[in-house]
Amino acid sequence: MKEIKNNSLRLSDVSRNVTLYGWVAKKRDLGGVCFIDLRDRSGIVQLVARDGEIYEVASGLKSESVLKVNGVVMERESKNPNMETGDIEVELSSIEVLNSSGDLPFEIVDDTTALEDTRLKYRYLDIRRNSIKNNLITRHKIMMAARKFLDSEEFVEVETPILCKSTPEGARDYLVPSRVSKGSFYALPQSPQLFKQLLMVGGLEKYFQIAKCFRDEDLRSDRQPEFTQIDLEMSFVNEEDVMSLTERLLQKIFKEVKGISLALPLRRMKYDDAIRYYGSDKPDLRFDMPIHTVSDIFKDSSFQVFKNAISEDGSVVCIKVDGKSCEFSRKKIDALTEYVKTYKVKGLPYVKYENGEFVSGISKFLSDSEKTLLIEKFDLKDNDMLFFGADKNRVVYTAMGALRLKLGKDLDLIDTNRYELLWVTEFPSFEWSEEEGRYLACHHPFTAPLDRDIDKLLTDKAHCYSRAYDIVINGYEAGGGSIRIHDEKVQEKMFQALELSEEDIQDKFGFFVEALKYGTPPHGGLALGLDRLTMLLSGTDNIRDVIAFPKTTSASDLMSECPNTVSCEQLKDLSISVK
Repeated sequence: MKEIKNNSLRLSDVSRNVTLYGWVAKKRDLGGVCFIDLRDRSGIVQLVARDGEIYEVASGLKSESVLKVNGVVMERESKNPNMETGDIEVELSSIEVLNSSGDLPFEIVDDTTALEDTRLKYRYLDIRRNSIKNNLITRHKIMMAARKFLDSEEFVEVETPILCKSTPEGARDYLVPSRVSKGSFYALPQSPQLFKQLLMVGGLEKYFQIAKCFRDEDLRSDRQPEFTQIDLEMSFVNEEDVMSLTERLLQKIFKEVKGISLALPLRRMKYDDAIRYYGSDKPDLRFDMPIHTVSDIFKDSSFQVFKNAISEDGSVVCIKVDGKSCEFSRKKIDALTEYVKTYKVKGLPYVKYENGEFVSGISKFLSDSEKTLLIEKFDLKDNDMLFFGADKNRVVYTAMGALRLKLGKDLDLIDTNRYELLWVTEFPSFEWSEEEGRYLACHHPFTAPLDRDIDKLLTDKAHCYSRAYDIVINGYEAGGGSIRIHDEKVQEKMFQALELSEEDIQDKFGFFVEALKYGTPPHGGLALGLDRLTMLLSGTDNIRDVIAFPKTTSASDLMSECPNTVSCEQLKDLSISVK
């Protein structure tokens, strides 16, 4: 059993006899003496093979061959301050090749130029690179910190089923055909939602799980078809109880993994305010530049774009860019205009304020009183710039929120070494689906509405808000949860609001509805996205970098070559044919 880690050797170990294992990271043959960088999980140490049989073996080694070596720790003549073991080297007395390596598809170095598809195809080699290896270690530390904290808070870790009932009231399910029950299917869980609520019905009071979840949906850089969440549920709690516990959990994770002390309590922001000031329900607060609603300034505007938006119950909104108007050429403004149009606004009006005057853009359409009000509202200084949006509210705030983020990145306003966390609370209970022509649950059908809005479930869905909360880190939703519905009558109203028939309710949720009849306690919970949290704490913006064996954006595994076809015999056993 290996005991000595390569990266642990220091000057204090000089003259010590050691046995080391690892991979050949680099070899330098100077003729008569050969230097080898031996890598194990902990890091690299330099080996020295001199004349004789040991040199002959060393000089013939291929990169990534696996070695067992014996030798004596020596002080290096030429020290390397860039290596933690740079003061010493190990002079070899024996060398054993445990396994040689074939020709590599790419070089195992941190700053690799290999294409991501190549690295994913040979993921086991990619994991040898420090960046991927350290991300997986960070992921492990997060899980261990979470387990220790939740155990200290008297939570019980419970595994919930992977093969379960399909309840497609959200993303698409992954379906698993049953061989025993012909024509019937299991579904892989999108979350343990119903099971963890049933554990509260069962009187467990505090549950958690590092839970695997599955959603058959379109992918992007921060999303995978299978993902992991730190899932928890608590009885006899309100929103503050769940948020307070989650804050302390995150505080422990940040301290143990990054050495960062989070100041508590975290900032709270209502959903409507997040949309109004940042155009997003997951605002990035690492830089300023809020959205300002300026409809009151332009209520009598002669500028048709503003006039139309206000008359159609939309809004005129504005973003101020401080002192950088000279950086925005006509070409750059045109590019920004095309960018915001992808969010369905019709254009991007703007003005520059230079030498005490409004110039360019829509300056000629502004009245003197409108100019005065803008100067006062924004305390305009020389070279400030204003970008405007004017459209329906649901369009214009989203578009300007996207513009805010793009400007923050383009102008290098975001401190990438900083973490800004906040809670976004009081989400709408429903969102309108153009595709289905009805209101859908904004989170899920088991989220409790605000007490004051229970009566709106059937009469005013557009203005019904919920006891839901999301934790946001640097502009990413890192987790979310809610207080659940524990009253069967309120749950019945929620199903009615979602226009589910009695047959649908019984078919999808009958077992759960039945459980609500038997003394269900008030309860609530939350799930933190482990993959996304690891991504944020590892300093990458690609979630595949923090998953051992991830899928591509087409949901395929390039290494194992799945999904793949199966034999006719397998399909026959399942009574399935493929068209």
